[in-house]
Amino acid sequence: MHLLSPAPVLLVIAHGSRDPRHAATVRALVDRAAALRPGLRTETAFLDFNVPSVGAVLERLAAEGVRDVVALPLLLTRAFHAKSDVPAVLRQAPPSLRIRQAPVLGPSPLLLSALERRLYEAGLTPADKRSTGVVLASAGSSDPEAIAVIADVARELRRTGWCAVRPAFASASPPRTEDAVRALRETGVSRVAVAPYVLAPGRLPDRIAAGAADADILADVLGPAPEVARLLLTRYDEARAGAGVLVAA
Repeated sequence: MHLLSPAPVLLVIAHGSRDPRHAATVRALVDRAAALRPGLRTETAFLDFNVPSVGAVLERLAAEGVRDVVALPLLLTRAFHAKSDVPAVLRQAPPSLRIRQAPVLGPSPLLLSALERRLYEAGLTPADKRSTGVVLASAGSSDPEAIAVIADVARELRRTGWCAVRPAFASASPPRTEDAVRALRETGVSRVAVAPYVLAPGRLPDRIAAGAADADILADVLGPAPEVARLLLTRYDEARAGAGVLVAA
């Protein structure tokens, strides 16, 4: 009789922040994903500022006899952290572990749905779309690939019916949130909403909120939205099916 191998552990890797709301939000998201799939073992680790570290979790898993891990970067774009930081720390894992790095979360229709969920929770309705301009405010990156992805997401969000969507960035590249809000005002839209395209609270999301002072609506961060929790499992399944990158074996 052949025994089935246990499913790989899902290790969610977040950036980390000095802001305690960040780690709490990340853990709430991972807990929500785990609740959607009973029996799947999930672990959470951080690249910086918070504990446990990625290395500490990998050492513990190896000591427990775990063999397979799917490492999921909790990132919306494939920028420096996904291309460099995460693979580097995974390559330092104990040799007994076989680790596959899953694709980053974005882009995905599920993220667009989560963005709209947050906009509706902030007071908008689907009937407001045709009169509302949206600032898609992300953390920002110096990586051209990541910047291009945010522009694509803005175009996709526009196609869902909002009268205008403009990307903005809290760091690294223009325009800033306040500049995008002003630009939308100048086009004559009757209402301006800011939708943070970020996963958890922290310094850069606070900068987005400050830049939204002249907007009519400020949505919440994506956080543990049901759609984001489902996306974690989607990326996990894709990695198991071969979409991820084998970084340690």
